[in-house]
Amino acid sequence: MAGTALVLGGGGLTGIGWEIGVLAGLAEAGVGLADADVVIGTSAGSIVGAHLTSRQLPLDEIYERQLAVPESRATERMGPAALARFATIALRSRDTVSFGVRMGKLALAARTVPEETQRTVIARTLELADWPARRLVITAVNAATGERTAFDDTSGVRLLDAVGASCAVPGVYPPVTIDGTRWIDGGVHSSANADLAAGCDRVVIVAPMAASGGPIAGPRAQGTQLARQGAQVCVITPDRAARSAFGRNVLDPAQRADAARAGRRQAASHLAEIRQVWPN
Repeated sequence: MAGTALVLGGGGLTGIGWEIGVLAGLAEAGVGLADADVVIGTSAGSIVGAHLTSRQLPLDEIYERQLAVPESRATERMGPAALARFATIALRSRDTVSFGVRMGKLALAARTVPEETQRTVIARTLELADWPARRLVITAVNAATGERTAFDDTSGVRLLDAVGASCAVPGVYPPVTIDGTRWIDGGVHSSANADLAAGCDRVVIVAPMAASGGPIAGPRAQGTQLARQGAQVCVITPDRAARSAFGRNVLDPAQRADAARAGRRQAASHLAEIRQVWPN
């Protein structure tokens, strides 16, 4: 699978804003990551990846939408306490599959909004009906087996369902049912799933969540492994200003604009390294 890959990791609503800010800042400087041969999206990254590869809207307009005043206040939370709980479960798991099974049980037992309600929210956020012409890969985890799947336009799965599954944070949003199988957030396997870019010559990883724990590999570790395999790799994770902009709840829409602005500012600091990796 020689070529270029853009990996977009998970990180809630602030992660969406920050990723779009980074991409917009890089594009403004002449680095167009939307031209990647394959885009790999996890959770928040699946939404950003779908918008980026569809090219339905210019990137500047996608960015401007992140700055708009949100229609509603935050109703869900995923802050330090929830992340610490997930990390504790990870540390007690022997591998990613056993962690996936435990998180699947948590998700299936949780009291959340109805699945159809969340599907409507994803549809409104996505605003796309079909898979894009450019190659897009979206990750999700089987809630029963704990195994990761990478959906694409050959999987026989609707784009809406693939994105919904990838964004189904355990304990926060309901698992997504596809042909009788329940699916949860692809970030359960890895916050970025950058290992799926194996075989690509040049890889850029944009990951709002840099942490790892137990058997869960973080984006930098996965980037290092790709480099050992011969790829040129650039990993971008939030700087201090971006982390501050995220606030204490990555699902708070009120923090999205600040996260987007922080991402756009941060992009400038990565231009030198990214130009060594990405073809002009």
